[in-house]
Amino acid sequence: MPRKRRIALIAHDQKKDDLVAFAVKHRTFLNACDLVATGTTGGRIAEACPGLDILRLKSGPLGGDQQIGALIAEREVDLVIFFVDPLTAMPHDVDVKALMRLAIVYDVPMALNEKTAQILVRNLDEAGAGWKDSNEGA
Repeated sequence: MPRKRRIALIAHDQKKDDLVAFAVKHRTFLNACDLVATGTTGGRIAEACPGLDILRLKSGPLGGDQQIGALIAEREVDLVIFFVDPLTAMPHDVDVKALMRLAIVYDVPMALNEKTAQILVRNLDEAGAGWKDSNEGA
Protein backbone atom coordinates (compact mmCIF):
# COMPACT_ATOMS: atom_id res chain seq x y z
CA MET A 1 0.00 0.00 0.00
CA PRO A 2 1.50 3.37 -0.98
CA ARG A 3 2.16 5.83 1.78
CA LYS A 4 -0.01 8.89 2.22
CA ARG A 5 1.20 12.23 0.95
CA ARG A 6 3.66 13.78 3.37
CA ILE A 7 3.39 17.51 3.88
CA ALA A 8 5.96 19.59 5.76
CA LEU A 9 4.60 22.57 7.69
CA ILE A 10 6.88 25.42 8.75
CA ALA A 11 6.25 29.04 9.75
CA HIS A 12 8.38 31.91 10.91
CA ASP A 13 7.34 33.35 14.29
CA GLN A 14 5.31 36.23 12.85
CA LYS A 15 3.45 33.80 10.53
CA LYS A 16 2.65 30.99 12.97
CA ASP A 17 -0.86 32.29 13.67
CA ASP A 18 -1.53 32.39 9.91
CA LEU A 19 -0.36 28.80 9.42
CA VAL A 20 -2.42 27.62 12.39
CA ALA A 21 -5.51 29.28 10.89
CA PHE A 22 -4.69 27.66 7.53
CA ALA A 23 -4.41 24.24 9.19
CA VAL A 24 -7.74 24.70 10.98
CA LYS A 25 -9.41 25.69 7.69
CA HIS A 26 -7.91 22.74 5.78
CA ARG A 27 -8.00 20.23 8.62
CA THR A 28 -9.99 17.59 6.69
CA PHE A 29 -7.44 17.58 3.87
CA LEU A 30 -4.46 17.59 6.25
CA ASN A 31 -5.95 14.74 8.28
CA ALA A 32 -5.66 12.51 5.19
CA CYS A 33 -1.91 13.26 4.94
CA ASP A 34 1.22 12.43 6.90
CA LEU A 35 2.32 15.69 8.48
CA VAL A 36 5.77 16.72 9.60
CA ALA A 37 6.53 20.11 11.13
CA THR A 38 9.19 22.07 12.87
CA GLY A 39 8.79 21.91 16.64
CA THR A 40 6.99 25.06 17.70
CA THR A 41 4.87 25.25 14.57
CA GLY A 42 3.84 21.61 14.93
CA GLY A 43 2.93 22.15 18.56
CA ARG A 44 0.79 25.16 17.77
CA ILE A 45 -1.06 23.30 15.00
CA ALA A 46 -1.57 20.21 17.17
CA GLU A 47 -3.02 22.40 19.92
CA ALA A 48 -5.46 24.07 17.50
CA CYS A 49 -6.38 20.81 15.74
CA PRO A 50 -6.69 18.05 18.37
CA GLY A 51 -6.36 14.61 16.83
CA LEU A 52 -4.30 15.80 13.87
CA ASP A 53 -1.23 13.54 13.83
CA ILE A 54 1.94 15.59 13.36
CA LEU A 55 5.53 14.38 13.55
CA ARG A 56 7.27 17.24 15.32
CA LEU A 57 10.94 17.78 14.57
CA LYS A 58 13.31 20.26 16.18
CA SER A 59 12.60 23.97 16.12
CA GLY A 60 13.71 25.56 12.83
CA PRO A 61 16.74 27.43 14.22
CA LEU A 62 17.81 24.32 16.16
CA GLY A 63 17.94 22.08 13.09
CA GLY A 64 14.29 21.46 12.18
CA ASP A 65 14.66 23.14 8.78
CA GLN A 66 17.64 20.88 8.07
CA GLN A 67 15.70 17.80 9.21
CA ILE A 68 12.95 18.63 6.73
CA GLY A 69 15.61 19.25 4.08
CA ALA A 70 16.97 15.75 4.71
CA LEU A 71 13.46 14.30 4.28
CA ILE A 72 13.17 16.17 0.97
CA ALA A 73 16.52 14.75 -0.19
CA GLU A 74 15.30 11.25 0.71
CA ARG A 75 12.10 11.90 -1.28
CA GLU A 76 10.02 11.58 1.88
CA VAL A 77 8.23 14.94 1.49
CA ASP A 78 5.69 15.63 -1.25
CA LEU A 79 4.82 19.25 -0.45
CA VAL A 80 6.28 22.00 1.70
CA ILE A 81 4.09 24.74 3.16
CA PHE A 82 6.38 27.36 4.65
CA PHE A 83 4.81 30.64 5.70
CA VAL A 84 7.77 33.01 5.44
CA ASP A 85 8.05 36.40 7.13
CA PRO A 86 9.98 38.51 4.61
CA LEU A 87 10.12 41.55 6.91
CA THR A 88 12.04 40.08 9.85
CA ALA A 89 15.73 39.16 9.79
CA MET A 90 16.29 35.46 10.53
CA PRO A 91 19.51 34.32 12.21
CA HIS A 92 19.14 30.92 10.52
CA ASP A 93 18.52 32.40 7.06
CA VAL A 94 21.12 30.09 5.50
CA ASP A 95 19.11 27.05 6.67
CA VAL A 96 15.95 28.49 5.14
CA LYS A 97 17.75 29.08 1.83
CA ALA A 98 19.14 25.54 1.89
CA LEU A 99 15.63 24.15 2.45
CA MET A 100 14.30 26.15 -0.50
CA ARG A 101 17.21 25.00 -2.66
CA LEU A 102 16.49 21.35 -1.85
CA ALA A 103 12.80 21.79 -2.70
CA ILE A 104 13.86 23.21 -6.07
CA VAL A 105 16.49 20.51 -6.73
CA TYR A 106 14.07 17.68 -5.91
CA ASP A 107 11.12 19.36 -7.65
CA VAL A 108 8.97 19.44 -4.51
CA PRO A 109 6.11 21.95 -4.64
CA MET A 110 6.66 24.66 -2.04
CA ALA A 111 4.19 27.32 -0.92
CA LEU A 112 5.75 30.33 0.74
CA ASN A 113 2.49 32.18 1.41
CA GLU A 114 -1.15 31.43 2.13
CA LYS A 115 -2.57 32.01 -1.36
CA THR A 116 -0.08 29.60 -2.94
CA ALA A 117 -0.73 27.03 -0.21
CA GLN A 118 -4.49 27.28 -0.84
CA ILE A 119 -3.99 26.67 -4.57
CA LEU A 120 -1.73 23.67 -3.99
CA VAL A 121 -4.00 22.09 -1.37
CA ARG A 122 -7.08 22.61 -3.54
CA ASN A 123 -5.36 21.04 -6.56
CA LEU A 124 -4.02 18.11 -4.55
CA ASP A 125 -7.45 17.52 -3.04
CA GLU A 126 -9.02 17.46 -6.50
CA ALA A 127 -6.27 15.21 -7.90
CA GLY A 128 -6.87 12.61 -5.20
CA ALA A 129 -4.51 9.72 -4.55
CA GLY A 130 -3.17 9.69 -8.11
CA TRP A 131 -1.25 12.93 -7.68
CA LYS A 132 1.78 11.37 -6.05
CA ASP A 133 1.96 8.52 -8.53
CA SER A 134 1.93 10.94 -11.47
CA ASN A 135 4.97 12.70 -10.01
CA GLU A 136 7.07 9.62 -9.25
CA GLY A 137 10.49 9.74 -10.81
CA ALA A 138 10.17 13.42 -11.67
